[in-house]
Amino acid sequence: MFLTHLVTNPVFFLRVIVILIVSISLHELAHGIAALSQGDDTPQKTGHMTLNPVVHMGVPSLIFLCVAGITWGAMSVNPTKFRSPKWGNIIVSAAGPLLNFTLGILCLLWIQLSVYLNWNEVTSFEFFTLAAIVNFNLFLFNLLPIPPLDGFHVFSELFTPLKSFQGSPYGLLILMLVFMNPRFG
Repeated sequence: MFLTHLVTNPVFFLRVIVILIVSISLHELAHGIAALSQGDDTPQKTGHMTLNPVVHMGVPSLIFLCVAGITWGAMSVNPTKFRSPKWGNIIVSAAGPLLNFTLGILCLLWIQLSVYLNWNEVTSFEFFTLAAIVNFNLFLFNLLPIPPLDGFHVFSELFTPLKSFQGSPYGLLILMLVFMNPRFG
């Protein structure tokens, strides 16, 4: 279980916690900024235009993160307010994963700059390497076309037959099975 890292490797444990909280908060904020750009003021009206992780992730998600290493976040949006329902949904849904991809690239660039300038700070190198790995994994994970993930919203707008799975419990069931498998979770 993830919590055992607190005892066996507390530095790793704290790094993962910090990286995930920051990355998911920024991911959700990116959805909110994209929603505002598409004409939806819901994120602003519901107080979600903040970096506060409790707003985006909630206390249960933060507890699950510390205990099991599993977490989630949410941004309040109203797709009916998008100027273009199809493209607005694609843009808003893609904003979070693209933010994670960008964070991963920025971490790699920081590592390259550190090597180039001969900054031999091992702690910084390890932190930014882990941050890059976490963010690239968040990018790939969120693009899976499984409801309720962002990838499902993007792909269901492009391939409308997928919309029939929206609200289906199968997506959550698949995700639970993946996380319960020791090789993947």
